[in-house]
Amino acid sequence: MAGCVDYISPHVTLCSPRASPSLSFSGDSLFRESTKFLRRCPSITAPRFQVVVAAEKAEPPPLKVMISGAPASGKGTQCELITQKYGLVHISAGDLLRAEIAYGSENGRLAKEHMEKGQLVPNEIVVMMVKDRLSQTDAEQNGWLLDGYPRSSSQATALKGFGFHPDLFIVLEVPEDILVERVVGRRLDPVTGKIYHLKYSPPETEEIAARLTQRFDDTEEKASLYLYIYIYVSVFLESKMVLLFIIIIQIKGNRPKEEVFTQIDTALSEMLQQRNTDPSSLLS
Repeated sequence: MAGCVDYISPHVTLCSPRASPSLSFSGDSLFRESTKFLRRCPSITAPRFQVVVAAEKAEPPPLKVMISGAPASGKGTQCELITQKYGLVHISAGDLLRAEIAYGSENGRLAKEHMEKGQLVPNEIVVMMVKDRLSQTDAEQNGWLLDGYPRSSSQATALKGFGFHPDLFIVLEVPEDILVERVVGRRLDPVTGKIYHLKYSPPETEEIAARLTQRFDDTEEKASLYLYIYIYVSVFLESKMVLLFIIIIQIKGNRPKEEVFTQIDTALSEMLQQRNTDPSSLLS
């Protein structure tokens, strides 16, 4: 070697331009084994050798995505498509809350009181619930898709304070009259958990249709109130997201679900491609 080697990788290949085979050693035994090799081959001097360091390519961190939209904006459908393709863990703040309500916990009771009035559930009830779910192993290893959170600038600040920094914030935009129609016609299958719509996505059989239920907040009155709150809050929330250096894409959600997903898929694919080609993006 033409100089000193300041650092040896744990996996190093020692090769000679005159010899076809290469010798592979661990970093600990490199110098000892190379000395033995030189003694057996006195005609080969050290400067003729090269140390080839096989650097391990850093794996890009998993995607962390938020998706926001008014009730019945199509978030559920898009979340399903996103998780199917990218393997992200879908975390719905609404599902977490409903689970607490079904369990009958104190947080669930308080949350239900606010939801029945069409009010946002207080931060202290939701924040820790979401934080604990994002901290679980599956979300850390596979990445996450956070649905319906944050819904206020204070929630966004709290999320950042806990060290959860999303790569992309997706906003689905749908006209108000279409949203109300979607909400009122929405039905839930209590057996499978699947969401249907009496007009746009009716149940496959009469048996399924007979057991469908309507969520207590899927009424025109509640939908109009939720939309008012959502529109009022979202303007300030999106401004807060910009201040938190989060990339936002706004997508028209009143188009066919395939077209909506194509736009989302393009944004996520471009982000992954950038990570694979630009190492500096891994530091974000």
